[in-house]
Amino acid sequence: MTQRGLIARRKFLQFLAASPLAANTAIASSIATLVAAAPGEAVAQSYDVLRGARRALGPDGIITAPGDALDVFEFEPAAKKAVLSQEAPLGSAPAHWGYLQSGVDGDVTRDANRTAYAGYNIRVKRLVDVRKVDTSVSVFGESWASPIFICPVSSLGAYDPEAGVAVARAAGKRKHQMMLSTVDNANIADVNKAHGTPAWFMLYPTDEWSVTQTLVKRAEDAGSPAIILTVDRQGGRNTETLFRERRLDDRDCAGCHQPGFVNEVSRKTNFAGIDVAKVTNLYGTGMTWEFIDRLRGIVKGKLLLKGIMTGEDAKEALRHGVDGIIVSNHGGRAEESGQATIGVLAEIVDAVGGRVPVLIDGGVRRGTDVLKALALGATAVGIGRPYVWGLAAFGEAGVDRVLEILDAEFTTIMRQVGALNVKQLTRDNVTRA
Repeated sequence: MTQRGLIARRKFLQFLAASPLAANTAIASSIATLVAAAPGEAVAQSYDVLRGARRALGPDGIITAPGDALDVFEFEPAAKKAVLSQEAPLGSAPAHWGYLQSGVDGDVTRDANRTAYAGYNIRVKRLVDVRKVDTSVSVFGESWASPIFICPVSSLGAYDPEAGVAVARAAGKRKHQMMLSTVDNANIADVNKAHGTPAWFMLYPTDEWSVTQTLVKRAEDAGSPAIILTVDRQGGRNTETLFRERRLDDRDCAGCHQPGFVNEVSRKTNFAGIDVAKVTNLYGTGMTWEFIDRLRGIVKGKLLLKGIMTGEDAKEALRHGVDGIIVSNHGGRAEESGQATIGVLAEIVDAVGGRVPVLIDGGVRRGTDVLKALALGATAVGIGRPYVWGLAAFGEAGVDRVLEILDAEFTTIMRQVGALNVKQLTRDNVTRA
C-alpha cells in the first residue's frame, strides 16, 4: 500500500472510531482489529480516551462485563460478588471464595509471591523497530502463541458449571497451553477436545499405585503429552483463610463434602470407574525420589515435577530422568516458607543449566511479571487465580479477557525493552530494585 493509501486508511479508521457506531461493543472490537491489522500503522494505543468505548462500572464500583476490565485485578471483586451472590447456581458460597483466596497460615507466602516481583526492575531500550513482535514460545516441540500458560486449579466447578472445559475453550482460542488438575470437575478427554490440542495433566498420584497407573494411562490415552507430578503437598497445610470464610457459610456443605476419599472424588470425573477403595489420601504423602523412578517407568511422554523450590532438588530431579521443572509453591498454598517463586527462579535455572525447561507460577498478575520471569530464565509463566476470577465472574468470556489483557501487557513491555521475540529476553533486561 502507498503512503497516500495508508494515510487515507488511517483517516477512515479514525472516522469510524469517533462515530456513534463505536459505542457498540462488537463494532468497536472490529474497528480495533482493523486498526491493529493496518500495515505500517503505529503500534501504541490511542491516548484520546474519550473516543473509545466507555468502560463503565456498576453502582458498587465493580465491572459488569469482561470487556470493561482495565487489568486482571478488576476481576477479583467481580468474582467475589458472583461467588457470594445468593442467585449463584450454588447459592452464596463463602467457603468456595475462601478456598480460592487462601494461602496457608497467615498467607505470608501467598503474598510474597506477588510482592517479590517489585524486587526487580526492567531495563528498557530505545530506538528499536518494534512494530512486529513475536510472543510465541516452543516447549517440547509444541508451539504456544504466548509464554503464559493456564495453571491447574482444582474444583473449577465451584466457580462455573463447565469447570475446566470453559477454561480450555478460552485458552485454546488464544493458543495458550493449559494444565488440568486431577481433581477438576471436568475430565481430561473433554478438556482436550475443548482446547483443540491436548492439555497437560497435573497428577495427584494418591497412595495407591494402581490408581496412579490408571490416571496416567487415562490422560495419555486422551492424548496428553505431559504428566506433571505435584510434589509440594506432602506435608499437609493449614488453610486458615479458607477456615475463616467457612465460618460464614451457612449452606449444608455435607451435601457435597462427605468424609472419606471415595466421597471426596465422587464428583471428580477423572476418577470415574476407578476403584479407589484402598486410597487414603490424594497426595501420595509417602513419596520419595524412588517414586519418581517408578513413575518415570510408566510415563510414556514428558514428566515434569511441580513444586521444586531449590537448586538442589532441581539437580536431583534431573538425576531421576525428569523432563521439566515447574518452580511453584502452589500459589502460596503449600507451605508457609515466605519464599517467593520468582526469588528462587534464577537459582533453579542455573542448577538445571539449560538441560530441561524451567516453568514458573505464583503471584503473576501483570505482563511485566511475565517478562521478568522470562528474563530470569523461565521457559514459560503460569497464572492461576486471575483466570479463575475471570471464570467465576463471567465464565469463558472472563477467562478470555484475562488472557487478552496479560498478552497485551506483555507485548507492550516487550516493545519497551526492544525485544522482538522471547528468545531475546535475558537477565540483562532486569535489575534488582
